[in-house]
Amino acid sequence: MAKNMQKRFKPKYKIKKGDKVVVVAGSYKNRDKVRNVLEVLPDKGRIIVEDVNIVKKHVKPTQDKAGGIQEKAAPIDISNVMLVDPKTGEPTRVGRKVVDGKVVRYAKKSGEIIQ
Repeated sequence: MAKNMQKRFKPKYKIKKGDKVVVVAGSYKNRDKVRNVLEVLPDKGRIIVEDVNIVKKHVKPTQDKAGGIQEKAAPIDISNVMLVDPKTGEPTRVGRKVVDGKVVRYAKKSGEIIQ
């Protein structure tokens, strides 16, 4: 667990599985390439994004499967990605507001509601 994260309550992240994001920091930094979120790990403050941080895992053979070297996406920190604005296609910050009694996410740049 990260040093600065609370131990009592799980933080509520504004990025969910299936969202379109761009990597804005780290060795995979590319603001032009839009990628999908495969998994969010809220306990660790990390996120798994497709085609980012690919590692090779050496797997022993078992009775069912053959062994070998498999490529697998490893998690990166959630602060290294930004959500893509559905209206403009640019990276944007995300806010929350109440619409018809439900809390919805919206893009701060355009004000567009994120589904």
